[in-house]
Amino acid sequence: MTKPVPRTAPAPSSTAENDHTAVERLLDRAVTEGGVPGILAEARTGDLRWFGSAGVADTEAGGARLPEHRFRIGSITKTFVAVVVLQLVSERKLGLDDTVAQLLPGAVRGNGHDASRITLRQLLNNTSGIFDYTRDQEALSQRESYSPEQLVQIAMSGPADFEPGAGWAYSNTNYVLAGMIVERVTGRRLADEITQRIAQPLGLDGTYLPRGNDQSIRGPHSRHYTKLHQPDPGAEIYDVTEMDTTPFWAAGGMISTAGNLNEFFAALLGGRLLPAEQQREMFTTVVAENWIPRTTYGLGVSSVTLPGGTTAWGMGGAIFGSWSYAYGTRDGRRFITTNVNGDWTTGGWDDPIGIFTDVLRAELCANDQR
Repeated sequence: MTKPVPRTAPAPSSTAENDHTAVERLLDRAVTEGGVPGILAEARTGDLRWFGSAGVADTEAGGARLPEHRFRIGSITKTFVAVVVLQLVSERKLGLDDTVAQLLPGAVRGNGHDASRITLRQLLNNTSGIFDYTRDQEALSQRESYSPEQLVQIAMSGPADFEPGAGWAYSNTNYVLAGMIVERVTGRRLADEITQRIAQPLGLDGTYLPRGNDQSIRGPHSRHYTKLHQPDPGAEIYDVTEMDTTPFWAAGGMISTAGNLNEFFAALLGGRLLPAEQQREMFTTVVAENWIPRTTYGLGVSSVTLPGGTTAWGMGGAIFGSWSYAYGTRDGRRFITTNVNGDWTTGGWDDPIGIFTDVLRAELCANDQR
């Protein structure tokens, strides 16, 4: 592997007003102690921007990770999908209390799944009880590509986790169904709805949902590396930059940049993407059981309470070869997005979430003391 070279650089509008030294040290440690190939972070405070990175974009060719680099954002996709759904609710094309049986007749049934009792709201806040199809890895290894309908069929082969509304469980099936509902109601591809409703109005030129089984990452990007969840520190590393993401689609298939994610969440948290009623619905949360510690979950967004009491809002995402965290203050004024182009860590962190949490503490909690 090319020797990691830490790099930090201010974005054009940044000033020395915010000290990001602690974050810079953490990025460096993520590479030297955590063993990640490369890591980047971009922070914003109002109109100020700062970017930093460490490690490499490509373990063979080297090169620093750059602000314009695109990466797969995993479950942060869910926030985009939830915004589209809530915009359709505001347009009275959908209702949060509409049932899955009404919206997708015949799609959800069997093994304890009762679509007539599962609402759109329960899909978005993960209280539906629907089995998560990604838990059936054997079924997900049978094809090169999957349609949304096939993913739902896999989910229906597993038992419901609980009665609708009686618990909380993270289920990617919920968002595949939400994406199918968007397409059924609008008559358009989910990718087009995300582009025209969110990416284009906000000028997010590096943000999109790939169409079909497009395996590429368009535009400048880092390589993506995975150990396929093998715990052995010496496990083989695979380059998965080109990857068919149809098994993830509306649950985790999107691509973006750190700056684009900061802009998106600033608009969302600042109330610029949804009317007040839908904004309240989105940020009405339930306790996220057996998930990330000290978190709650709304409609495609989550909050995490950091050690010391500061609460950050946003979403995280993990997919083979790329883990991301995008969180900030509830008003969206202070925000930071961090990404590693690998899916493992060594040293004192169990996984990249440990690094991300430390970065959040350094960026948000320190600033609270000013």
